[in-house]
Amino acid sequence: MITTRFAPSPTGYLHIGGLRTALYSYLWAKKNNGLFKLRIEDTDTARNNDEAMKAIIEAFDWVGMSYDGDVEYQSKRLDIYTKYINQLLDEGKAYKCYMSRDELDALREEQMANKQTPRYDGRYRDFTGTIPEGVDPVIRIKAPQEGRITFEDGVKSSMDFAATEVDDFVIARSNGMPTYNFVVAIDDALMEMTDVIRGDDHLTNTPKQIVIYNALGFNIPKFYHVPMINNPSGKKLSKRDGAMDVMDYKRKGYLAEALLNFLVRLGWSNGDQEIFSMDEMLELFDPNTINKSASAYNEDKLLWLNSHYIKNVSNDRLSKELEFFDCILEGHDKKEMILDLCKERAQTLVELKASIDNLLDTPLDYDKKGSKKFVKENTIEMLENYMKLLEENKDTLHLACDYEAITKPFIAEFELKFPQLFQPIRIALTGGTQAPSVYDILAVLGLEESIKRFKQAISVNFNKEA
Repeated sequence: MITTRFAPSPTGYLHIGGLRTALYSYLWAKKNNGLFKLRIEDTDTARNNDEAMKAIIEAFDWVGMSYDGDVEYQSKRLDIYTKYINQLLDEGKAYKCYMSRDELDALREEQMANKQTPRYDGRYRDFTGTIPEGVDPVIRIKAPQEGRITFEDGVKSSMDFAATEVDDFVIARSNGMPTYNFVVAIDDALMEMTDVIRGDDHLTNTPKQIVIYNALGFNIPKFYHVPMINNPSGKKLSKRDGAMDVMDYKRKGYLAEALLNFLVRLGWSNGDQEIFSMDEMLELFDPNTINKSASAYNEDKLLWLNSHYIKNVSNDRLSKELEFFDCILEGHDKKEMILDLCKERAQTLVELKASIDNLLDTPLDYDKKGSKKFVKENTIEMLENYMKLLEENKDTLHLACDYEAITKPFIAEFELKFPQLFQPIRIALTGGTQAPSVYDILAVLGLEESIKRFKQAISVNFNKEA
């Protein structure tokens, strides 16, 4: 059974690079009717952050990627790690190293002076002398000193490292706390991971983890090291470019499916297809076809996708999403009409809320530039005649087409150009000139509210301009 995992450290927010890795792992497991697990790597107690831990779980809930079983916490598995450290010591596959910090620093300086790669020199590997006093030892694994460490990477193909590139690295610190590469290998083996999909910044960790797998006789999973997401200039993604908390995307008004669609395409493709439902991702995704080169973050693409999903999800769904932004449409008798009208131009839910507010809230001020351009000497008289027309037909005015049916003859009768009537109407009803179709606005607001706004605009604004 295919089993994958996502294993973040709760030392900061979950950013989109992490979410993309999680998405790839989730898709591969679920496509194969396998298991996708969430493990929190929280052994770095000095840097752990409870809020970050909660935010990781919150982000998973928001995007709807359900994990199998309970969340695993490394901090609750320390007894397991100690057991395997002791096993390696007992079997002579690991040893206590009494090298002091000063000795390590001196060795490093000497190696750098000789233009050598800094590495531990193995001086305590087979130590039988007198144990130095006052030094709490670290535990080091006995890495192979000859041969090759090879593995097949699903993204990068065959990987081959000289065994000499891996020194006897530390698997437990002097305080007994196990190190990253050790606990990751133990957890992935005991949790029966078959496939490990992660960023290629972990590529150099893999030979070390394979040393641990081999020392303990564990099965080695298939690795997929995914290239990073860069900014549009090809440099490391910064918070300014989009490497922010995943939940910030929700706060900025993105839909979860738009973000997932965006991320799946950052490093993987299916021809020229841009829009992917979750079902399509599950059907088509294969980590063996992940691009070998880094991908570039493109905010315009994300906005385009978000706009697509805003237009295509149900209005009931939009209504619920808007509640997060304190925009309450549930129970409004014209909810469908309002959303159909406003979502056509919105790229984010924040923009959608602003458009709805602009439509439903009575204007407190009016566009000065637009008023100066479109309010003429005859504008007030024209609007008063138009209001009279609306009143005369009030029993027939319900939909946008009803308003259109009486307005076009009115324009023809008074030999008007469309902007001469429509722009003053927009200014009166919404305060600006960029609102949607006049007929739609009138239908949403209704006759009574529209007349009220006409009169207020004439009193407060149009008398000044005319």
